[in-house]
Amino acid sequence: MSLYGALNIGVAGLAANAAALSATSANIANVNTVGYKTQTANFETFLNVQGQTNNAGAGVSAVISQDVTTQGLPTATSSPTDLSISGNGFFVVATNTSASAQQEYTRAGSFTPDEAGNLKNSAGLYLLGYKLDANGNVPTDTSALNLINVSSLAGKAEATSTVGLQANLQSSSTLDAGYTAGDMSSGAVTPDFQRTVNVYDSQGGTQPLSVAFVKTGANQWAYEASYAGSAANITGTNPIKSGTISFNSDGSLANVDGATPASGSISLNLPWAASTGLASQNIAVNLGTVNGTSGLTQFDTTSALNGTAINGSAFGAVTGVTVAKDGTVTAQFSNGLSQAVYKVPVATFTNPDGLAQMNGNAYIATKGSGTANVNLANSGGAGGIAAQSLEASTVDLATEFTNLITTQRAYSASARIVTTADQMLQQLEQLPTN
Repeated sequence: MSLYGALNIGVAGLAANAAALSATSANIANVNTVGYKTQTANFETFLNVQGQTNNAGAGVSAVISQDVTTQGLPTATSSPTDLSISGNGFFVVATNTSASAQQEYTRAGSFTPDEAGNLKNSAGLYLLGYKLDANGNVPTDTSALNLINVSSLAGKAEATSTVGLQANLQSSSTLDAGYTAGDMSSGAVTPDFQRTVNVYDSQGGTQPLSVAFVKTGANQWAYEASYAGSAANITGTNPIKSGTISFNSDGSLANVDGATPASGSISLNLPWAASTGLASQNIAVNLGTVNGTSGLTQFDTTSALNGTAINGSAFGAVTGVTVAKDGTVTAQFSNGLSQAVYKVPVATFTNPDGLAQMNGNAYIATKGSGTANVNLANSGGAGGIAAQSLEASTVDLATEFTNLITTQRAYSASARIVTTADQMLQQLEQLPTN
């Protein structure tokens, strides 16, 4: 090998170690970057002539790679939209909010809402996910990913669908044998016991319902359910529902409306007028367990309403979101209600180390990585999602400082090759020509 060959090898060593120094520098600089994966400089020889033994013309080159598959330690945070992936996969993100934005993949899950409520991470990449329907179902077209917006719901109300009553009707009340249905609502008969409860309509408003009882025979009572608000709010007249209730001799509930088999509940349909704009509403009124004393009872003590169990809720504003392990994003409301609004998917690759790096600690698919397989989190080989958690950088400072020293020494040694070859060339030039 000539002196010029030695010079070239020295230059190759300088270039290779400069590349290694660049990788080490990037690692040190990104020691606190969320989701960052350590870069590694892999050195390899190249020969002037392949297949020969004792080839003195062996040079060197450095190939920089990133260990994408190694997972960093999860770090707890206080933000509910800080996300990390436990296991395989990447968040699917978009470079901007337009429909034509490029999709990229990242494990940097430091997401916060922007001014429009869209979740984006510290690199400005927007989190994508499935928008759920009213029943919490993922769209049939699983390629339809949307920006995840935590401010897309202004609020939520829930109409009452069940009412439970716990009350006692005094067994020694005077019989009213001449009662006919509607007499209590019309005022022809004074109820032995009457109470009004508030239920919620489809718009979160409260609506008063009155339930009245009169004793009509031994262990027999009549009931009437009426709307106690403005008559213009309903179609038809009160009572909305009337019927009979029978008790056993021990005071327990026997049957409602003479149902077969015996039942302890009634179905109440509220006939809202079209002018109210309210959705139709059916309420199941639970009066107790047949042959039990959990609801209505008939004992010889003062009639009283002991308790109610009414579902539904008035309007409530969004107070925050939570993210479950399966990626379900649930909006929380001030009235105690919640609603699943999005599902965060996880993209996996056959060869994650084949992904190409992009700005913002993100990646794009290449032929080497294979195409993205987008699955629901915690299924199909995809990892689970942890909220209030971020994945730390995989950089180990002790290792990087060691690499820094060894790379510096190797660079200096390569530089010595160049200076030594140069000195030898100078000596060669000084040889006498005759």
